[in-house]
Amino acid sequence: MAETSQSREAPTQLVAHFLNRKDQTSGWTELWDANQNHFWDRGMPSPALIDWLESRPEILRSTSDGRLKALVPGCSKGYDVAMLALHGFDVYGLDVSRKGIETAEAYATAELRDPSPSNFASADPERSTGSVKFIQGDFFQRDWEREAGGEGFDLIYDYTFLCALPPKLRKDWARRMSELLAPSGVLACLEFPLYKDLKIPGPPWGLKGVHWNILAEGADGVIDDESAAETGLCQGSFERVAYFKPPRSYESGRDTDMFSCWKLKN
Repeated sequence: MAETSQSREAPTQLVAHFLNRKDQTSGWTELWDANQNHFWDRGMPSPALIDWLESRPEILRSTSDGRLKALVPGCSKGYDVAMLALHGFDVYGLDVSRKGIETAEAYATAELRDPSPSNFASADPERSTGSVKFIQGDFFQRDWEREAGGEGFDLIYDYTFLCALPPKLRKDWARRMSELLAPSGVLACLEFPLYKDLKIPGPPWGLKGVHWNILAEGADGVIDDESAAETGLCQGSFERVAYFKPPRSYESGRDTDMFSCWKLKN
């Protein structure tokens, strides 16, 4: 499946929908209820995440039963949730919209029964399927965590969640990630959009330099200078343990996406 022309042309309409809106949650729910999820729908799981998983990264800890617990906040239709389960994770997808959750549940059920080739990079991947659970909840609140077992996640994946948030929420995003990640867990981020001017409103909001600023430096992520270099003032809760340009990613990234992996400091 390929990205649709609608998803590539959507940003201007999406920005207009959220302009001067105080309640972000209702904005996304309205779009789901109006069947306008094409604004962010990529039509397939993340090729960059798939390639990284199938490279068997050493930074993902192993367990005696081989089961790792993963979270995808802002999971949308559940593409990456289903794909992670097909790679052996017990996965939780989180979204604020009831309709979004129902859509994701239907998609994941179909994929786990008859997986699409787009879920894998290799022709015959070794796998044992994990479990899937979708939760309607607000990422910034803690009440939904009970439905996810109340323990930290071994893997949290972010692609279009941070870029959907207004800049004032970036520091809270980093704080919540530090609360949700297991001590030995990995926060994996497909950094997007890196081509977009930081001064231009979103969503999606430009994120060039933002992940480093909030995770490594411990700052607020509200930056507007694209030339700002990564500093040695690493006072944040995370250390970056991998950073690379993925060989495959979505067309919407305009060949600028970067893949970063973060772990909590000891």
